[in-house]
Amino acid sequence: MTRPLATRHTAALAAARERALLAALPLLQGMDRGTLERLAARTQRLPLQRGQVLFRTGDPAAGIYLVVFGEVRLLARGEQGRQRLTGVASAGRSFGEAVMFLERPAVVDAVAASDALLLLLPRDAVFDEIDRSPVFARRIIAALSARIESLVQELDRQAQGSGRERVIEFLARVAEASPDAGGITLPASKASIAARLRVSPEHFSRLLRELQGQGLLSVAGRRITVPDVAALRAARAG
Repeated sequence: MTRPLATRHTAALAAARERALLAALPLLQGMDRGTLERLAARTQRLPLQRGQVLFRTGDPAAGIYLVVFGEVRLLARGEQGRQRLTGVASAGRSFGEAVMFLERPAVVDAVAASDALLLLLPRDAVFDEIDRSPVFARRIIAALSARIESLVQELDRQAQGSGRERVIEFLARVAEASPDAGGITLPASKASIAARLRVSPEHFSRLLRELQGQGLLSVAGRRITVPDVAALRAARAG
């Protein structure tokens, strides 16, 4: 049975919107129209509210998640159920590729750090497109390679320097990436970020107070403003 014209028109508009969103994301920029249309037809739109859980450790891998806007915290569970921040996926970033390809369950919790919109490329849709398009396959390989390189660099930064230096470098990098003129909203609790930077929560809070006292940043809860990133970095040696 042929669908009514109005229904077909609505479906076409929805597909066009999904295709436009996919085309604007770094992972899929430059992909041909056919690839984008095939993926758009199978893409799921996932609006999230701040604090909403996308998936939990142990959940089956659903596919690749692409962040259109907002931020998603990736949290590993440690001893006694404590959570440790392992990463933040912000607008334009993707996550979920590794466990999808390994066919393993999720190894982190994914929680919206703000209101967000995600697109899910289902696992079967990704595998079908890899079989069909060598260009898409190379793009996925490049994205995974960049993720590995970033993790290696992060581990290298964490292995070097004092706690003060690690905290300053973290704040400087986040401030540089912020579109809000050096304004940062910490993507997780101070205790969680302290664990990621391998300092105690008390040490992290003390360093923030010291840097604020030196006029290098201002702190209001989880909101931090860095007026001069270069000056902050210059204070690493303290």
